[in-house]
Amino acid sequence: MPFRRAPRKAWRRIAILAVLLAISIVIATGLGPVAVAPAMTARIVIEHLFGTTTAPAMQDNIVWLIRLPRVLLATLVGASLAVAGTTLQAATGNRLADPHLLGVSSGASVGAVAATLWTGAAFGSLTLPVLAFAGALAATSLVVMLGAGRGRLDSQRLLLAGVAVSFVMMGCANLMLYLGDQRAATSVLFWMLGGLGLARWDMLGVPACFAGGGLLWLIGRRRELNALMSGDIVATTLGVDIARTRRELFAVSSLLTAAMVATSGAIGFVGLVAPHVCRRLVGADHARLLPASALFGAVLLIWADVAARVLVAPDELPIGVLTALLGGVFFAGLVRYRG
Repeated sequence: MPFRRAPRKAWRRIAILAVLLAISIVIATGLGPVAVAPAMTARIVIEHLFGTTTAPAMQDNIVWLIRLPRVLLATLVGASLAVAGTTLQAATGNRLADPHLLGVSSGASVGAVAATLWTGAAFGSLTLPVLAFAGALAATSLVVMLGAGRGRLDSQRLLLAGVAVSFVMMGCANLMLYLGDQRAATSVLFWMLGGLGLARWDMLGVPACFAGGGLLWLIGRRRELNALMSGDIVATTLGVDIARTRRELFAVSSLLTAAMVATSGAIGFVGLVAPHVCRRLVGADHARLLPASALFGAVLLIWADVAARVLVAPDELPIGVLTALLGGVFFAGLVRYRG
């Protein structure tokens, strides 16, 4: 299917999403048990960028040391999961695919739990990301193997295989939790439910590199993504090496998901919701869909995190619980609509 040049309306909508993201970062940073006005939030950020601090110490610490790293981490995680979901939907030809439903998040969680309970710092500070990626890649490989029928990937089989692998991976994580050190149960529960409460400035560099690098690489493969979304016959006609391209796309999606799980735990359904909404906003061409999904996913997770912080303040809800509720309702709507 040929893709024409994006209409100006679609790019205007992407620009609006970018502005909405910037506004969301400022407002969300000020929201919490101790509210900080948006003007004060912006002032604190600008002062730190220019090396001056004249704001009240309490508000300065809340904004700069606690909330802003958390909001930026939500931005990176939401954008990455949305991009991974968009990629998996194109690679499988199934618009119900996302990292959570295909078991990628669960596999990454197993690796993270294993690093927390069993292996220790075998690879230094990279132990958790390395094992999370290994778990995500193992889950992806298993799903692809189970979903392949007669040498081809069948989208329905793939989705069922993903659900099955997700259950198996979560069962493995629960088993490791049961057999492991019970004193580490609180730390492990973080990976099972997802959360952004551990965000710090020094931990943003790795997910930022993965998020930026992954998005740029995938935008560079927009032609292949467009072709795969149109079907294997069209992709083959356009000269796409389907098997090799799918392997690369699955590997990059797993890497993105694992890098985010390593910092935030398993957060589901962002990768399902964002691509569907953005297709209605900007169309199906991945030159527009990928950046739009990244922006929308970031905004979605920022406000989900705000809800997690304020709904039961001063306590905090696991953000994975909120996204699961949202995604479950959205998924049920998709199934009913498609049915």
